[in-house]
Amino acid sequence: METVGTEEEEKDRFSSSSLKLYEAQFFSFTPQTCMARIYSSFHECLCDILALVEKECVRELGKGQSDADEELLRSRARECSRKLQHFLEKRFKQLSERMETLLTSRCFTIPPNVLLPEDHSHKKYPQDTQEVLKLESSLADLHRAYEAEVCARQALLAELEEQKEVQKQLDDILEWVREMQAGWAKEGNGNFQESFRLGIESIKKLQSAVKEVLIHSKTLN
Repeated sequence: METVGTEEEEKDRFSSSSLKLYEAQFFSFTPQTCMARIYSSFHECLCDILALVEKECVRELGKGQSDADEELLRSRARECSRKLQHFLEKRFKQLSERMETLLTSRCFTIPPNVLLPEDHSHKKYPQDTQEVLKLESSLADLHRAYEAEVCARQALLAELEEQKEVQKQLDDILEWVREMQAGWAKEGNGNFQESFRLGIESIKKLQSAVKEVLIHSKTLN
């Protein structure tokens, strides 16, 4: 039962109401974190002070004693230091809980009429929740439309590059044909277009003959 009670207390202590989230946003820390830092600093200072006191007591009381007696004195001093540390930490924990209550109720409390700087715009321009949701939905639609436009533009640019490459190849072919036609006319070989057509037909016949030869060679193998 005690464990359950402790867990419930911890849950209440770290609930959104006890943490005072708006105050934490205003001060940049919560009363719990403030007290945790104070307790951590107290614990570190207490350990350092007790270690120095223990060392000094052993040095003063151990003068003129044997090594065995000095070791026994050191052991008893360490045990007393631990008991004192446990007692002081327990007392400070009780005080820290009271301090945390006072800090939460009197120091780290923001009056209802005080707003954070970033919340002044909400006060000046209050928006209905449904209207905000509609605006967010519209923004999401605009973002999707923008992404679609970007993708379409990239596709068009890629297609334009392909068309430029094809146009360049066609221009090279036409230039080659014009050079061939000029050379043909210079040599006085007659009509270039008719000769070119006959040349194309001869090439096609040659390709067909090569295919037949390859087929026959595979059959023989």
